[in-house]
Amino acid sequence: MTLSNLFTNFDLDMETLTKILDYSSDEIFVLDKNKKIIYVNDACKKHYGLNKEDVMGKLSLELVDKGYWFPSIFPDILERKEPITIKQTTVLGAELLTSAVPILNEKKEVELIVTTARELQSYKMLKGKEKDSDQRKEMEDSFTSIITNNKKMKNVLKYARKVAATNSTILILGESGTGKSVLAQYIHENSSRKNGPFLTINCAAIPAELMESELFGYTPGAFTNANRSGKKGMLETVDRGTLFLDEIGDMPLPLQAKMLRVIQDKKFIPIGGTQEKTVDIRIITATNKDLYEMVKNKTFREDLYYRLNVVDITMLPLRERPEDISPLTYHFLYKFNRKYEMNKLISKDCLECLTHYSWQGNVRQLENLIEKLVITSDDVIGIHDLPEGVYRQSQLLIDKTVPTSLNEAIELAKKEMVRASYKLNRSSRRVAKDLQISQTQAVKLIREYCQDLQEN
Repeated sequence: MTLSNLFTNFDLDMETLTKILDYSSDEIFVLDKNKKIIYVNDACKKHYGLNKEDVMGKLSLELVDKGYWFPSIFPDILERKEPITIKQTTVLGAELLTSAVPILNEKKEVELIVTTARELQSYKMLKGKEKDSDQRKEMEDSFTSIITNNKKMKNVLKYARKVAATNSTILILGESGTGKSVLAQYIHENSSRKNGPFLTINCAAIPAELMESELFGYTPGAFTNANRSGKKGMLETVDRGTLFLDEIGDMPLPLQAKMLRVIQDKKFIPIGGTQEKTVDIRIITATNKDLYEMVKNKTFREDLYYRLNVVDITMLPLRERPEDISPLTYHFLYKFNRKYEMNKLISKDCLECLTHYSWQGNVRQLENLIEKLVITSDDVIGIHDLPEGVYRQSQLLIDKTVPTSLNEAIELAKKEMVRASYKLNRSSRRVAKDLQISQTQAVKLIREYCQDLQEN
């Protein structure tokens, strides 16, 4: 039986074809002559952390400008009108071998562009040559932004970019593991000091008796066992850059007074010295403690608190941004596959468990778990590889989402259909046509189920 006869007998309709393409492990994009994305398969979720509905209908340039992949292949193919293959890095850290093929009309004009992308299987291959290693490092450095699809988190980043343009002191609040240090570096990289040094000091990790000498340095013979030539402090090291003081609530009270002067006057005196030194630094601090409560309990200086809290930014816990669990999982999977020279995959069931877990340890807990799973699992990470506590809790939450009555199941299905249609069509008229209902009914359902989507 020929292939054409097989397709004729099987009746390969568009829905069936779409399902087949979604099973492909390779990424498939189709663009029109204006570089608008008219089709993409499900692989875009693991490569970019985006659903198909978030991609289709957008111009490829929009996604390139937002840093979802680098470099772009499309300008070259429109000019050359012939197949092109390049290496790309995505925002989640996937390394792809991407091929684009132009489909020409009778006038030799580009009508469509079809691209396929496959993950590079061997990370050793990329380390073979110094040039390749440098190119990979350059690509990785291009994607330093924080990975998020959460609306509130995007607003946090927007606010952070706004205050980054100033030299104000910033206090970052949030639970442990939410990424406060990552946000501090993000602010630095979006500031005028981005070409200067960025230095992190964990106030909880340095013994109180050593912290002063580490920060301010000391002169020759300042104390017993001191270096004979003295030592330059971290404040001088980070001149014209950004100093990030993590766990600021653990800074000893005597040292807080000296830090207050640095913040106000940008001046300090090294231990054992008599001459003032001036530094041009920006200070960002972070804590998971209630500093205001510490002020009331006289364990943190009130004047320093108000000097630090000129601008405050709160990082969201991971449980409040569940749409970020999947892209972060793939990001860490790519990261640790590369680190350990492996090519582990993750099953759909396992990914679903991770997205339903509460993550009390936040992003840091997720990162540590993915590293462990990459090291200890077989080729495909499955639910049997998960710690028992993660599996059990996620199953309890998954079970709560299962409808318990026919009416609840119908309501849930209706909601999902309306939201999926609205994400794709973005107008009540097109939703009505898509779902074969009246426009009046479509408007009502969109108002009921899609308010959060309309705000985006």
